[in-house]
Amino acid sequence: METQKQIDFERITKAIHYIHANFKQQPSLEEVAQEVHLSSFHFQRLFSDWAGVSPKKFLQYISMDYAKNLLKKEQTTLFDASLETGLSGTGRLHDLFVKLEGMTPAEYKNGGKNLTINYSFTDSPFGKLIVASTQKGICYMAFYNREIGGLKELKAYFPQASFHQQKDELQERALSIFFQDWTHLSEIKLHLKGTAFQLKVWETLLQIPFGNLSSYQEIAEKVDNPKASRAVGSAIAKNPIAYLIPCHRVIRSTGNFGQYHWGMSRKQAIIGWECAKLNESK
Repeated sequence: METQKQIDFERITKAIHYIHANFKQQPSLEEVAQEVHLSSFHFQRLFSDWAGVSPKKFLQYISMDYAKNLLKKEQTTLFDASLETGLSGTGRLHDLFVKLEGMTPAEYKNGGKNLTINYSFTDSPFGKLIVASTQKGICYMAFYNREIGGLKELKAYFPQASFHQQKDELQERALSIFFQDWTHLSEIKLHLKGTAFQLKVWETLLQIPFGNLSSYQEIAEKVDNPKASRAVGSAIAKNPIAYLIPCHRVIRSTGNFGQYHWGMSRKQAIIGWECAKLNESK
């Protein structure tokens, strides 16, 4: 059964998709509201409550020109970024709290044999999530449409593990990123299955500041392999931790947002939402 949050987010993603597809025609507020079967008043309020800005302002944040300008910015350290945006006082960049640990070669090769994995389902600002953890940290987090499908993908990722539907402290800590004041977040630990190259790429993604963007080429250069942008793209596509490892912040150097494992409208929603939050704090 869908929750009201899920229904609202589905309306928002449908609106984002419609606005982006019809940007050249500059659809009015009334036209977009009609597309999601709401009055103009209720749509404006719903969208503003979710994003913190009006639909028109939000569109600016997911436009190609805005993305290109973000790509031109010299990437700063997370510490510098937190100071420059004021987030160190009223909120904190979630990346500062995320610590990544790779699984052992044996755990990687045997598909999670001897691993006990807890998992649970929850809502987020960007739709339904399945989140899973070992005793060392979060091992999987993904958006899903149906619980059965979400669980099936998790089990395919760790075919030899044993599973228990149970929410634990590690999961609660990770999910607090969406619902708590960032000044009160504890360290979030990840326990990841991946090759050495994939782990290096995922670690590099954690260095992209909140509300900023990077290109596949820039990531390739940061992992000391400037000719490997295609391999970087493949590693990004295999990211098993939605949102916490911010693969949504990587776009093409042209300003085009490129693909996203969990859907283009969701990627646009996340990027626009982060930009809106960042501009709120300035």
